[in-house]
Amino acid sequence: METQTEKGEDGEGTRITAQLLKASTGEFALESILLLKLRGRGIADLGCLGDCTNLEWLDLSGNAISQLGPLAGLKALAVLNLSRNRISSLEPLSSCESLQSLNLAGNQVSSLQQLRCLAGLRRLESLRLRDALGQLSNPVCATAAYRAALPELLPGLRDIDGERVSGRGSELFQLCQDLDSSLGHGPGPAAPRAAQPWVQAGFWEPPPLRRSSIVEEAYRQFGEALRECRELGRRADDTIAQAERALSGRADPGSYVF
Repeated sequence: METQTEKGEDGEGTRITAQLLKASTGEFALESILLLKLRGRGIADLGCLGDCTNLEWLDLSGNAISQLGPLAGLKALAVLNLSRNRISSLEPLSSCESLQSLNLAGNQVSSLQQLRCLAGLRRLESLRLRDALGQLSNPVCATAAYRAALPELLPGLRDIDGERVSGRGSELFQLCQDLDSSLGHGPGPAAPRAAQPWVQAGFWEPPPLRRSSIVEEAYRQFGEALRECRELGRRADDTIAQAERALSGRADPGSYVF
């Protein structure tokens, strides 16, 4: 049976209703919906989506959404996919305090100023404005410096457009980029040079083992404890031997006659 849908306020596109949400998830109460996938449904009006107060994962990609007002009430929302829509204003998302991952590729975000409203989202770690594989972007991505400016604007970010911006992974990525640039963008053909090793001799040799002060102290205490155990063992052996000698010197109780 097909789900009955309503038109948006402008008469174009689908409007989200309680009936649509219940039919899509099988839940009887909107508060029980934790995960919702409404990809490519022609949605233009988010309708009563804000009533799904416990929603944690939401996919609204491939629709005709331009206004995000109802999303302001989704305090538990952690993952949000809004790619391939018509969004330019992100203000309602500033209230999504649990948001960790946000995909905005393929929308109409034209400046970094429009992203400032996300600065208060302390848990936001992943932001995608461009998807090279899906050929999706935003006007702001035409500015070459947008990726460099985002970490300053949103210092909690760990991932921009699918690439890490902090940690060992990002350092390796930057190293590969620098190496690629040095090999592929030189001023011109250079005279051949003798092959040189990439690292100094002995670089791959394991470093000599060094014990930290904590490990040294642990070894010292363990040695003392071991010596004490041995001394206690020796004393116990002496005591047992003395007891055995004392018992062997006594007369057999059975020899006494009463």
